[in-house]
Amino acid sequence: MTMSQVAGAKSPANFESMAGALKSAAPVKRWSRRVACDIAAFADGVAIFLGAAVPAAIYGSVGGVVSNWVLLAQTSCAAALITHLCLRFWNQYDSNRTHDYPVNPAYMLSALTVGLTAMAGLGLPHALQHGHIWVWLLTWISASFTFLVLSRGLAQKLLAHFTASGRFDQRVAVFGAGPIARRVHDHLITPGLGIHFAGVFDDRAGEERINPEGLEVAGKLDQLIAAARNEDIDRIIIALPQSAGKRIAMIARKLESLPVSIHIVTHIASDLMDARPHHQVSSLGPVGLLDVKPKPLSGWSPLIKRIEDKMLGTLLLLATAPLFPLIALAIKAESQGPVFFCQSRRGLNKRVFDVIKFRTMYVQEQGPEVKQAKPGDARVTGVGAVLRRLSMDELPQLINVLNGDMSLVGPRPHALVHDDKFSEELETYANRQQVKPGMTGLAQVRGLRGETSSPEALEARVNADIEYIRTWSLGLDLNILGKTVAAVLTGKNAH
Repeated sequence: MTMSQVAGAKSPANFESMAGALKSAAPVKRWSRRVACDIAAFADGVAIFLGAAVPAAIYGSVGGVVSNWVLLAQTSCAAALITHLCLRFWNQYDSNRTHDYPVNPAYMLSALTVGLTAMAGLGLPHALQHGHIWVWLLTWISASFTFLVLSRGLAQKLLAHFTASGRFDQRVAVFGAGPIARRVHDHLITPGLGIHFAGVFDDRAGEERINPEGLEVAGKLDQLIAAARNEDIDRIIIALPQSAGKRIAMIARKLESLPVSIHIVTHIASDLMDARPHHQVSSLGPVGLLDVKPKPLSGWSPLIKRIEDKMLGTLLLLATAPLFPLIALAIKAESQGPVFFCQSRRGLNKRVFDVIKFRTMYVQEQGPEVKQAKPGDARVTGVGAVLRRLSMDELPQLINVLNGDMSLVGPRPHALVHDDKFSEELETYANRQQVKPGMTGLAQVRGLRGETSSPEALEARVNADIEYIRTWSLGLDLNILGKTVAAVLTGKNAH
C-alpha cells in the first residue's frame, strides 16, 4: 500500500489498517539525521588532522624532519574547530537538508584557509622549527582540502543513500482537510524530501463534511493521538483556517502531551495560543509554520540519556547491591509478605509497566483504591519507615532503569488510579508522559515530593516536570542527581 492510499482511507474505521500500512511501509530502523550530520562533521575534523599528519609522516621518512606530534595534534584540532565554525556559519552543516549534503569546494577551501592561517601564529609543527612556514601552510591546506573533499563526497553519497532508503524519514501527519491542508499535503508528498506522509486527520470526516479539496481523511483526532502514542508519527501540522482560532488552540492543547513536534500553519496569530516565549517560526518548503513545541529529547538526546541511564544505573546497582539482602532480611523479620512490591505505573506514551520497590507497608494496594502515604501512616512498617526516610525503598527501580522502562531522572510515576484522578484535575498533567518516568526529578529536588494534598501542590509538581522536559540537558540530569543526595539526607516529605 502506498502512502497516498493510506491517506485515502475513507473512514476512521480504517485507522487500524492505516496504522499497519504505516509500519509495513517503513520497516527500516530510522536514524536521526542530525546525529548523522554531526558524525560527518567529525569526519571533516579527521580529514583536517590527516592533512597535517600525512605530510608530517612523509617529511619524517623522506626528509628526516623530526615532528612534534603533540603540537601537531593540538594545532590540527584547533584548526579543525575554526574550520568547522566557519562552515557552520556559512550554512554548510544544515541537518535540516533532506535531499543533499553540501559539498562546496569554494566554501571548504575558504574555511580551511581561515582555520589553518589562524594557527600560523600559534605554532605550526614544522614551520617554526625549519623556517618554511608558507611551504608548510600550503602543504597542509592542499592535503586537508583533498581529504576534506573525499570525506564530504563520501558523506554526501551515504546520506543520500540513507535518505532514499527512508532511514531519516520524518513521519508527518496533517490535521485539517481544507484548502490549507491541501497546500501542506501537496508539498509533503513531493519525492526526495525525507518525509513519510502519515495521512490527513479531521474530526469532521465522512458524512459530516463534504470535502471540496479531494483529501480523504484517515481518522479523527482520537486516532491521530493513538497513532502518535504508538510512535507512528513524528510531527503533526495543524492546517486549519484563521477563523478556527479557538478550535486550533483546543486541538494544540490536546496534542501537547504527545512526544511529537507540533506546528501550526503561520497565518494563525501566536496570540491564539497560551502566552509563551517558546514559539518559533519555521518552514517546510513553501509552507510557513508556527512551532508550538519541539519533539522532546530528539537528535543526540535519546542516545545520551540512554547511555547515562545504562552507565550510572549499572554503577549504582553494583554499589547498592550488597544492601539488598540486608534489607530483605529486615523486611522478612518484621512482617509477613514478599520482599518486593510491584505496582503498575504509566511510562512514556502512557505505556503500563510494573515498578519494583522494597515493600514498606503491611498492605499491598493495587487497583482502584490506592491511598498516598501520609505522615504517621499506620500502614507503614517500622523497617519501611526507615527505608522511606532514606529513599532506599526505591533502589530496586534501578532494574526498571536498566530494562528501559524508567530513567534515572524524569517525572516521577504515580499509581494508575492517581494518574486518572490527576488527569481530571489538571489539564496539563498528561504532558509529563512525553518522556520516561524517573527515579528522581526536578520536582523532587525542589521539595515537591510526597502527598499531593492540594491542587496547587499538584500544579507546582507538574509545572516542574514540564520545565524539565523542555529544558533537558545532561548537565541538568547530573545537577538533579547531585541535589537528590542532599534531598535524601534531609528526608523532607519522605513518608
